Amino acid sequence: MSYPVLALAFLALAAAVAVVATRRRRLGPRWWAVTGLTILALMVLTAVFDNLMIAADLFRYNEELLVGWYLGLAPAEDFAWPLAAGLLLPSLWELLHPVPASPATPGPDARLNPRSQPRERS
Repeated sequence: MSYPVLALAFLALAAAVAVVATRRRRLGPRWWAVTGLTILALMVLTAVFDNLMIAADLFRYNEELLVGWYLGLAPAEDFAWPLAAGLLLPSLWELLHPVPASPATPGPDARLNPRSQPRERS
Protein backbone atom coordinates (compact mmCIF):
# COMPACT_ATOMS: atom_id res chain seq x y z
CA MET A 1 0.00 0.00 0.00
CA SER A 2 1.38 3.41 -0.94
CA TYR A 3 1.55 6.40 1.39
CA PRO A 4 -1.05 8.41 -0.58
CA VAL A 5 -3.60 5.58 -0.43
CA LEU A 6 -3.13 5.24 3.32
CA ALA A 7 -3.37 9.01 3.78
CA LEU A 8 -6.53 9.22 1.67
CA ALA A 9 -8.18 6.48 3.74
CA PHE A 10 -7.58 8.44 6.95
CA LEU A 11 -8.65 11.72 5.33
CA ALA A 12 -11.88 10.13 4.10
CA LEU A 13 -12.63 8.83 7.60
CA ALA A 14 -11.90 12.23 9.17
CA ALA A 15 -14.03 14.04 6.58
CA ALA A 16 -16.94 11.64 7.12
CA VAL A 17 -16.84 12.14 10.89
CA ALA A 18 -16.65 15.93 10.38
CA VAL A 19 -19.73 15.83 8.12
CA VAL A 20 -21.67 13.77 10.68
CA ALA A 21 -20.64 16.13 13.50
CA THR A 22 -21.57 19.19 11.45
CA ARG A 23 -25.03 17.82 10.70
CA ARG A 24 -25.82 16.43 14.13
CA ARG A 25 -24.48 19.36 16.15
CA ARG A 26 -25.20 22.06 13.57
CA LEU A 27 -21.66 23.37 13.74
CA GLY A 28 -21.42 26.89 12.45
CA PRO A 29 -18.82 29.12 10.84
CA ARG A 30 -17.09 29.87 14.15
CA TRP A 31 -16.41 26.18 14.78
CA TRP A 32 -15.06 25.78 11.25
CA ALA A 33 -12.89 28.89 11.59
CA VAL A 34 -11.33 27.61 14.82
CA THR A 35 -10.87 24.15 13.32
CA GLY A 36 -9.25 25.70 10.25
CA LEU A 37 -6.83 27.72 12.39
CA THR A 38 -5.97 24.57 14.33
CA ILE A 39 -5.26 22.71 11.10
CA LEU A 40 -3.12 25.61 9.86
CA ALA A 41 -1.06 25.55 13.08
CA LEU A 42 -0.62 21.77 12.81
CA MET A 43 0.48 22.10 9.18
CA VAL A 44 3.09 24.74 10.04
CA LEU A 45 4.43 22.60 12.89
CA THR A 46 4.52 19.57 10.59
CA ALA A 47 6.43 21.52 7.93
CA VAL A 48 9.02 22.73 10.43
CA PHE A 49 9.57 19.57 12.42
CA ASP A 50 9.30 17.09 9.55
CA ASN A 51 12.02 18.98 7.72
CA LEU A 52 14.20 19.02 10.84
CA MET A 53 13.72 15.30 11.52
CA ILE A 54 14.30 14.30 7.90
CA ALA A 55 17.40 16.53 7.72
CA ALA A 56 18.69 14.85 10.90
CA ASP A 57 18.14 11.50 9.14
CA LEU A 58 15.86 10.21 11.89
CA PHE A 59 13.78 8.37 9.30
CA ARG A 60 13.52 7.80 5.56
CA TYR A 61 10.75 7.13 3.09
CA ASN A 62 10.58 4.58 0.31
CA GLU A 63 10.69 6.96 -2.66
CA GLU A 64 8.70 4.53 -4.84
CA LEU A 65 5.68 4.84 -2.52
CA LEU A 66 5.54 8.65 -2.54
CA VAL A 67 3.75 10.99 -4.94
CA GLY A 68 6.92 13.02 -5.42
CA TRP A 69 5.77 16.44 -4.19
CA TYR A 70 7.79 17.96 -1.35
CA LEU A 71 7.76 21.00 0.89
CA GLY A 72 11.43 21.26 1.65
CA LEU A 73 12.36 17.71 2.55
CA ALA A 74 8.87 16.73 3.78
CA PRO A 75 6.75 14.72 1.35
CA ALA A 76 3.21 15.90 0.63
CA GLU A 77 1.78 12.77 2.25
CA ASP A 78 3.02 13.90 5.66
CA PHE A 79 0.58 16.80 5.59
CA ALA A 80 -2.41 14.48 5.44
CA TRP A 81 -1.96 13.50 9.10
CA PRO A 82 -2.31 16.97 10.65
CA LEU A 83 -5.25 17.63 8.33
CA ALA A 84 -6.95 14.39 9.39
CA ALA A 85 -6.21 14.99 13.08
CA GLY A 86 -7.38 18.60 12.89
CA LEU A 87 -10.70 17.45 11.44
CA LEU A 88 -11.18 14.22 13.35
CA LEU A 89 -10.43 15.20 16.94
CA PRO A 90 -12.69 18.28 17.21
CA SER A 91 -15.44 16.40 15.37
CA LEU A 92 -15.22 13.46 17.77
CA TRP A 93 -15.24 15.90 20.69
CA GLU A 94 -18.48 17.40 19.42
CA LEU A 95 -20.06 14.01 18.87
CA LEU A 96 -18.99 12.45 22.17
CA HIS A 97 -19.59 15.19 24.72
CA PRO A 98 -23.14 15.47 26.04
CA VAL A 99 -25.54 18.00 24.58
CA PRO A 100 -26.13 20.81 27.11
CA ALA A 101 -29.61 21.04 28.57
CA SER A 102 -31.85 23.76 27.20
CA PRO A 103 -32.12 26.92 29.34
CA ALA A 104 -35.78 26.12 30.08
CA THR A 105 -34.79 22.86 31.74
CA PRO A 106 -32.63 23.34 34.83
CA GLY A 107 -29.76 20.92 35.04
CA PRO A 108 -28.60 18.97 38.09
CA ASP A 109 -26.40 21.86 39.25
CA ALA A 110 -29.21 24.45 39.13
CA ARG A 111 -29.37 24.40 42.92
CA LEU A 112 -25.77 25.66 43.01
CA ASN A 113 -26.60 28.78 41.01
CA PRO A 114 -29.02 31.01 42.93
CA ARG A 115 -29.88 32.99 39.79
CA SER A 116 -31.33 29.89 38.18
CA GLN A 117 -33.88 29.47 40.99
CA PRO A 118 -37.18 31.35 40.89
CA ARG A 119 -37.33 34.10 43.51
CA GLU A 120 -39.67 33.72 46.42
CA ARG A 121 -42.01 36.59 47.09
CA SER A 122 -41.79 38.21 50.52
